[in-house]
Amino acid sequence: MKHEHKHEHEHIHNHRALIGFDEHGIPVVIAESDHNHSDDPKAFIRDYMNAVAEYKKTFPSKQDVIDQTPDPAVREMLLRMEQLGIDTAFDRFDKQKPQCSFGLAGICCKICNMGPCKITAKSPKGVCGADADLIVARNLLRASASGVAQHGMHAREVILALKWASTGKLDIPLMGEQKIKSTAEAFGIPTKHRTIKNIASDLADVLLDDLSRTLPDDYQTIKAVAPPERQEVWEKLDILPISAYHEVFEAYHKSGCAIDGDWKSIMQQFLRCGLAFTFSGVAGASIATDCLFGVGDRVTSKVNIGALKKGYVNIAVHGHLPLLVSQIVKTGQEEKFIELAKSKGAEGIRFYGICCSGLAAMYRYGGVIPLSNAVSAELVLGTGALDLWVADVQDVFPSIMEVARCFQTVVVTTSESARLPGAERYEYDHHHANISETKELAEKIVLRAIESFEARKGIPVYIPPYEVEAEVGFSVEYVHKRFGSMQPLADALKSGKILGIVNMVGCNNPKVLYEKAIVDVADVLLKNNVLILSNGCASFPLMKLGYCNVSALDKTGESLREFLSPDLPPVWHVGECIDNTRSSGIFAGIANALGKNIYELPFAFSSPEWGNEKGIDAALGFRLMGIDSYHCVEAQIYGSKNVIEFLKEGTKEILGSAMHVDTDPVALAEKIVADMKEQRKKLGWK
Repeated sequence: MKHEHKHEHEHIHNHRALIGFDEHGIPVVIAESDHNHSDDPKAFIRDYMNAVAEYKKTFPSKQDVIDQTPDPAVREMLLRMEQLGIDTAFDRFDKQKPQCSFGLAGICCKICNMGPCKITAKSPKGVCGADADLIVARNLLRASASGVAQHGMHAREVILALKWASTGKLDIPLMGEQKIKSTAEAFGIPTKHRTIKNIASDLADVLLDDLSRTLPDDYQTIKAVAPPERQEVWEKLDILPISAYHEVFEAYHKSGCAIDGDWKSIMQQFLRCGLAFTFSGVAGASIATDCLFGVGDRVTSKVNIGALKKGYVNIAVHGHLPLLVSQIVKTGQEEKFIELAKSKGAEGIRFYGICCSGLAAMYRYGGVIPLSNAVSAELVLGTGALDLWVADVQDVFPSIMEVARCFQTVVVTTSESARLPGAERYEYDHHHANISETKELAEKIVLRAIESFEARKGIPVYIPPYEVEAEVGFSVEYVHKRFGSMQPLADALKSGKILGIVNMVGCNNPKVLYEKAIVDVADVLLKNNVLILSNGCASFPLMKLGYCNVSALDKTGESLREFLSPDLPPVWHVGECIDNTRSSGIFAGIANALGKNIYELPFAFSSPEWGNEKGIDAALGFRLMGIDSYHCVEAQIYGSKNVIEFLKEGTKEILGSAMHVDTDPVALAEKIVADMKEQRKKLGWK
């Protein structure tokens, strides 16, 4: 049976694609030919280098961002930083121009020390004989494996915390009792006549097994939560993972010098990494987080830089790990620390969120105010209003240290995995031997913030006066609470009140106009009655500019407005980046209510401004479910006709999904709407 599956897999990918380039220099499939088609590789190399040159022309400058970014607070802070002579990500992006064409095409290979090699018309193969297809595929696989490792380490931290909280090594309560019970039942873990801590301990063990299993066995999270139809597809393609750790090992093994020379085999491993990322790095992390800290609920939060208040001990939390953040916030809200802050001249203690640490906290702990995604973190520091910056892991640019020094803001790191030169360290050690000291670490950090407040008196503060309220904390549980079940949402989709649903996520990227690509896509979708789910860095402009508020109903078409009125916003904020699980859970719930497969419905995934390795896997996770992905930033694949075809259109045949890229966000959004209408037509829906 395995032999038959592999044979079919080979057959699917043994055709060749003819690739052209659109007006933005984006590679697209224009035709297909049989396996024996012969074309001129040198001509293709010339074509893709010309296409890369056209693509680079679409990259905005810092001045373009100042002129066109939709958030006035960002504009003011960019001008403020310029006046102070402080570089930002946008200055550094300009200084990097022109970006390396070989890097953008994905045809620069640095894997071994015989190189680096690049593919040109003169040298169509590297020293080892690797051609463009193999080099591009290996680079893409390694980026995907890095994404698995990054979200996988996030998952490991919260799953270990769940294990230790259930066994007594970590003294924090388990807030998500119902989540523990319902998830355990889905995994086949006994729950009757057992304590919640024993159930949670067994659940943590299963999640850890999927993360780090070495002996081949079933991937329990996939068996428990993935649709049976999808599991059959993945088994047929022979892409079911052994464990997240194993697939990352295998990815770096296969893609090494003189190991696997077949680009198709490399891309098969790419798909395995996508599943490991989705079901351990995302689903496993999300399950453990909700079990530890509760699902949270819909709440109203202040957002944007104007929510900063001078005169308080101001603490920012930045990164992705919720354990220590939860205790820092809890400690800072204790009366004795508030009184200590007041004794030093402060009005109190306030908490602010950067990136996902803020998003995870804002609907669980009152008073954590989300300010910014990772790219504009420097602008928040540039206000001079922050006394202490807590940096844990991921999406923390090293450049924040330079800005922090300018304003004497204390930066502390909390993980041995992610240190910053010049930062103070209040960290869990490599073996987590001090995990039982979590409360003591939190207290030291809050005390250090109070000390910093006292020492920073007189530092100039400039806060642009822009803040709004956002409704946050949507989830599967909230939908059931609000509507009683998924059925009303499913009925609205089928009737056409909701044309379709998009999960809009991802980081940001200076290759497109900062946050404008996200807003432009959202405007077109809402006008066409598309409901938007959002999380992670892409959600910040939607929060900051009022899209997560009921006042934004005037941006929607009539039927969507009618369904959401009077109290639901047109963008449902589901949380941090691992809360893609919440979006996929809503998709699955609607599909079940309608008796359909997820891939049959007018759903879409969009990360308009994606920029890091995790972004590749996030899109791939939804593609593996049969949902198309839509982007304004191209992957580094220009140099390989076969990888372009596989990544963009070839997966339509095997997964039911495709990848679409357009540097024009309005055109991209119109493509989403057109594809949803086509999907509805196939279903026979209005």
